[in-house]
Amino acid sequence: MPENTVTTPLAPMEPEDVADAFNYIRALQAGDIDTACAVANDTGPELRRLLLDVAARIFIPVTAVDDCDGEPCAHSFLAAALGRLLLEVLSHADGACLAFSPGIAQTIIRFTENILTEDHGDVADVLCQLEAAGLKQAMEAHPAHRTTA
Repeated sequence: MPENTVTTPLAPMEPEDVADAFNYIRALQAGDIDTACAVANDTGPELRRLLLDVAARIFIPVTAVDDCDGEPCAHSFLAAALGRLLLEVLSHADGACLAFSPGIAQTIIRFTENILTEDHGDVADVLCQLEAAGLKQAMEAHPAHRTTA
């Protein structure tokens, strides 16, 4: 099997990168274009990579089904392939709107709404939970970024 994000763990993001990406995503989700633009301007062209990192951390765990009762099955491979395909489309969509920061963020929002919430529940709350999990992982991986109280 070729190495991919299902078989190779993702390197933790920097805490600031997690915060910047989710500030942009949550601003778009709330319809706050001014804040989204400010975050995009402050972050610069790096925002696209940060959003792809966040997308990978959301899509891959959800679509990476290990097995069916201890044995790989068609659903395992289909779900993992779907996650990889979605990330590939976002990464390499040669000029398509999805390949740019607003498209990537909107895809994360739609995925969260359609897959990670029940009956299209509170997307903002789920995004906050995802951000908290990402920040926790980043802080554990980069302890120098911890603040002292």
